[in-house]
Amino acid sequence: MEDADILLAAPTGRAAKRMTEATGYKAQTIHRLLELSSGVPEDGATSGSGNAGIRFERNAGNPLEADVIIIDEMSMVDMFLMHSLLAAVVPGTHLILVGDENQLPSVGAGNVLKDIIRSQCIPVVALERIFRQEEGSSIVENAHKINKGEPIALDNKSRDFFYLPRTNVKDVVRELGLLLTRKLPGYVGCEGKEIQVLTPMRNGELGVENLNRELQMVLNPQQRDKKEKECNNGTVLREGDKVMQIRNNYKLEWAVYSGKGRFKTEEGVGVFNGDMGVIREIDEYNEEVVVIFDDDKEVRYPYNLLDELELSYAITIHKSQGSEYPAVILPLFSGPRVLLNRNLLYTAVTRARQCVVIVGNGYLVENMIQNNDEQKRYSSLDLRLKELYEGGF
Repeated sequence: MEDADILLAAPTGRAAKRMTEATGYKAQTIHRLLELSSGVPEDGATSGSGNAGIRFERNAGNPLEADVIIIDEMSMVDMFLMHSLLAAVVPGTHLILVGDENQLPSVGAGNVLKDIIRSQCIPVVALERIFRQEEGSSIVENAHKINKGEPIALDNKSRDFFYLPRTNVKDVVRELGLLLTRKLPGYVGCEGKEIQVLTPMRNGELGVENLNRELQMVLNPQQRDKKEKECNNGTVLREGDKVMQIRNNYKLEWAVYSGKGRFKTEEGVGVFNGDMGVIREIDEYNEEVVVIFDDDKEVRYPYNLLDELELSYAITIHKSQGSEYPAVILPLFSGPRVLLNRNLLYTAVTRARQCVVIVGNGYLVENMIQNNDEQKRYSSLDLRLKELYEGGF
């Protein structure tokens, strides 16, 4: 298939960018692949997206032109997006789905990847050699152990997996600041903002909201030459801040520029839950905040849309799916059992390329490994696939 037309896509901009870096071929988000449109179709259809007023230009009437389509990070794809994708694929096209069924399920409805594998109707190949980390990495070893429910060694004898015990929350927060500014950047060879703090919760002292306030003061403190904008919820956004889009906005316009003359090379609509970027400018005259996202999209947010952005020095483990970071820091001290389970810990650990640091309570790590409870999804997709397969479809 040397001359085959191949399309690469992933659910998020960050995952698509990583796919491009890994393969040398251009990858894009699934929404961009399907050519998301913000217009309402004349017949009111929504291409199975489950979102009124949203449609894709690529569909059964205008399918994708490719011999092979490869989708990465399939565990993040929900039923609505999968329906839209399949509608745009013609018979004869090879569709290759790549993903890890042991990660957290998609934010949207369904558990598509796991159901497809469980149906035993689609050919499946298990990839066992890991390329994200180096050979002999403790990240890899511990990820396998966590997935099997086996205990991991927290003895700091590894070069890429560390545990720093702390007896109270304030010490945990203080240690996060030291790791991000002094200890880890030189060790892994990156800036502190590239290291990601992942936490199971939004609320509480070790939740996303409080940690972002604390870490902003450490990583991007107030300066006379940096403009700021206080949002309605009290969050202060500052030029240089690391931010995340927290809900799907199918009508928000974006553009990609190149060259010193800022030539517009691409434009479109749609910014999605989990997209991460950096605030390049706060334009006080036009009352806009300019954000550059990971896939080089530039988005101008009017002040009345700033509630769609939040600081992302710390993010929930759920939001980290589809991403990888040079180093990951996990503040784990206490929390409700329903949130702290095995596949949450597995997902967090596997986001790191070079280093994982757990700060807090080692007993909680043991409890998470033993807790195999997870939210059940009853889509019955696997049963429907079996019915169709056995019916000779």
